[in-house]
Amino acid sequence: MTLIPHRTVAGQIAAQLRAEMERGAWQEWLPSERDLSRTLQASRNTIRAALAQLKAEGFLRPHRGLGNRIEPRRGPVAAPAEARSVGVVIPEPIGRLRPHIALWIDELKDLLIEEGLRLRLHEGRQYFQGKPDRALARLVGQHRHAAWVLTLSSEAMQRWFAARRLPCVVAGSVYPGVPLPCCDLDYRASCRHAAGVLLRLGHRRIALLNREERRAGDVDSEVGFLEGAKSSSRAEIRAEVAYHRDDAVSVGRALKRLLDQPAPPTAIVVCNSYAYLSAISWLAQRGLRVPRDLSLISRDDDPFLDALTPVPARYVAGPRQFATRILGPLLGWINGRSGTGKPARLLPRFAAGGSIAAV
Repeated sequence: MTLIPHRTVAGQIAAQLRAEMERGAWQEWLPSERDLSRTLQASRNTIRAALAQLKAEGFLRPHRGLGNRIEPRRGPVAAPAEARSVGVVIPEPIGRLRPHIALWIDELKDLLIEEGLRLRLHEGRQYFQGKPDRALARLVGQHRHAAWVLTLSSEAMQRWFAARRLPCVVAGSVYPGVPLPCCDLDYRASCRHAAGVLLRLGHRRIALLNREERRAGDVDSEVGFLEGAKSSSRAEIRAEVAYHRDDAVSVGRALKRLLDQPAPPTAIVVCNSYAYLSAISWLAQRGLRVPRDLSLISRDDDPFLDALTPVPARYVAGPRQFATRILGPLLGWINGRSGTGKPARLLPRFAAGGSIAAV
């Protein structure tokens, strides 16, 4: 058996990358070493050797902190084939996201396959930071997708895509003034309904446990919850909002602030299924039982909630239904129609569960 020298493999990869660049497969920026290593099934050292060769030939110019920029070449360049893929941007590996999000992404993948399209995930906290311009420019420059899906997106991220009129759909709610198509659960209606459910059960002091980051959907949740509380004509109704970060300790602190008051709430709506887990665990450690001592409603639904006792009251919407709503505006972009339009709002079904009780 004759082993292929490392330099020969690197040379072959360099030739392949050179051909792809001349074909116009990438815009301005080459994909990262990690992406190339995964796509070409080669080690990082081999990829680096191939990139070094292309830099020496003048095909690439390295930029510190950004990556490798493709140098323009003289002469005609063949027009690239139309991209038949959709890029989904997520903040972290899909296995660390809420199961509901992973499920609708998987459903969307199947729906896109039926349309002859592929789905590609792009993960990274750098796209969700306060100033994501450079990271997003590099991402879009490296990957020529027919359209994009923004998941758990920040306001800065949404405005960046909107300003450049890139074909994308927000999986979630858009911030005020952002002209992008979006699909989300109707959190405002859900939390307004949740407040009404608790008031009808006789609760007069209710609270909303919300994320400190307050994405667009969380803001809608807060608005709806307070609307539901104000809908009652009873003067003694008191509704408040407590904020937490994305960790169990912060959820516990928020609950402690609420329950250590002279007149604590008797029912709480929790805006995140993971926060619901943290909340019910913290309450159990404190010796409080749900719903005997405190009623809880989860705004979100996830499969693991069925394993809890009592089963939480929550708002349910199927991942397939959510993915189908996203598919519509995506195909609009891909088929040359405008992707703008009214937001698609799904109204979840209320499942009463066993975590709420009358006062």
